[in-house]
Amino acid sequence: MNAHSSRSRLRSVATTLAVALALTLAAAAGCDSRKEPDLPSVQEVLRESHIYGQTKLRIGVATNEPLMGELRNGQHAGFDVEIGRYIAASLGYEGDQRLEFVSVATEDRIPALQGGTVDLVVSSFSMTEERKKLVSFAGPYFVTTQEVLVSSRLKDKIRTIEDLRDPAYRVCTSGGSTTEAELEKRQVKTFVVKDVGDCVDGIRKGRYDAVSSDESILAGFLASFPKEFEFVDMPFGTSELLGIGVPIGDPALRDLVAFFLQKSYEQGRDGQASPWQTAYNRTLGPWLKAEKRQPQPLEVPKLVDFDDKAPRR
Repeated sequence: MNAHSSRSRLRSVATTLAVALALTLAAAAGCDSRKEPDLPSVQEVLRESHIYGQTKLRIGVATNEPLMGELRNGQHAGFDVEIGRYIAASLGYEGDQRLEFVSVATEDRIPALQGGTVDLVVSSFSMTEERKKLVSFAGPYFVTTQEVLVSSRLKDKIRTIEDLRDPAYRVCTSGGSTTEAELEKRQVKTFVVKDVGDCVDGIRKGRYDAVSSDESILAGFLASFPKEFEFVDMPFGTSELLGIGVPIGDPALRDLVAFFLQKSYEQGRDGQASPWQTAYNRTLGPWLKAEKRQPQPLEVPKLVDFDDKAPRR
């Protein structure tokens, strides 16, 4: 082989190697461009929410729903309150100095969120399509049904929806509730009051005969007055998905609440002691007819927990 042929072959090999290297680099770049972007961290999303920098987190709760939300010896207690404490601590608002519970009636939950009186509402708040036009929800964190609680003296007389339609019986419910709408659909005339507690008080004083609301709310009053009331097994309407209410203009806060509800759900699913299960066992568990498990929250974002910078996956 002469010198000219040798140089030509070397140039050919060099060219081939250069092309192969270029193709390899291009392929690598293509693979890199297909990598999913960094996941945002909890801290990054928190900075986008309206609570960032606040010294206190304000959570709207009921104060006259035993087992769910009540004032007991000056202290807030109940399942909803426990869930609120868990979410608050997860957001960095742990302890009484950084958390404020605000009393909200059933019909005041949406105005309280819209007016900025509270940052969140955890108060037997059913997630409905109509309400989603006004506020956002994270959850569900509980699934319940609509039930009827009657005075023990009427336990054998009020057994069906047809019985509730009888004008001889005075049926009470709270204003602005999904139960009010369901009873209206079924042509049951109701006395509408501010809170379910007013219905129960009215039955005890002889003004009403029955009260209808979520099973989880009514269970609390049954626990308070076990000899005076009885459940009537007449579930109606659809299952109620209880969610945590968030201002509609704060998707970052909604995502954070959903993320921490999912974290509790995953702990329970994996057999660990979850905050949800602990709250349930302390409050509702002993009084509900069927054992409950935390439902899986909907539309949960993928975030990196307690980290200022998300690592690449």
